[in-house]
Amino acid sequence: MSDPYETTEAHLERLLGRALNSFDLPDRLVERLGTALAHSSSLYTTHHSPESGIRRETHRHTYLLSDGGSVSLWELTYRLVGDRTFRHEVFASKAETCLAVTRLFGEASAGASPDPVLVPGEEEPVNDVSVLSALYAASAPVQRHREYVVEQSADHARRVLRRAENADRPGEPVATLLRSAYGHQITQAFGARQCPADGRSSGAGFSLYEHAFVLLDGTELSLWEVEHTATPDGRHMCEVYASEAAAREAMELRARVR
Repeated sequence: MSDPYETTEAHLERLLGRALNSFDLPDRLVERLGTALAHSSSLYTTHHSPESGIRRETHRHTYLLSDGGSVSLWELTYRLVGDRTFRHEVFASKAETCLAVTRLFGEASAGASPDPVLVPGEEEPVNDVSVLSALYAASAPVQRHREYVVEQSADHARRVLRRAENADRPGEPVATLLRSAYGHQITQAFGARQCPADGRSSGAGFSLYEHAFVLLDGTELSLWEVEHTATPDGRHMCEVYASEAAAREAMELRARVR
């Protein structure tokens, strides 16, 4: 959101003044920005790594120009390992921002989409309960890189909890914390999208998703959603758990009961 008490001229001056690389912007672009009449700023993505102390955010600043056109500047704000202060860099495109993230952190771009959620049936099904159980077995924790998208995250958390049908789903304390969520990421946590539990192609299907949230105080919190058809009538059902271990245990139980 833009500061209603800051003029566009002051905003632009502050943005370019704190950027370490503002001199790299094309002269023609800077000239056009000099005619800006209004502006709007928004947080595009955010990434937190409590273990390493790395933190970065991507902001998009859009300007309405006097000729009726508009341009955007992409600001990368980051803190490296051992740093106590944030650094700022500004770019003329999202693609340039992606390259900067790769240069600084050696990983996927800040503007990249979250890991894709594939449609059930895109991969070969697992046809053996023993293989299914082995895949569901809890493994050592894996460090995940977070690329949070800032888009109605608190409402997303509310909808995830609302569709959960299991009695042991996270309760009001978790729901209260998630009301302050401002960024989220959805990833499919289990490799096989269709997991028949009875050896037939028409068996129950299981999918596991992690809904990771970042709260206003920087805390990270995840909900683990199990989608399956291991119901008496084959109906699609959603269950939500507070931990990956609990979600995988529930999937294995449903598969064996089925």
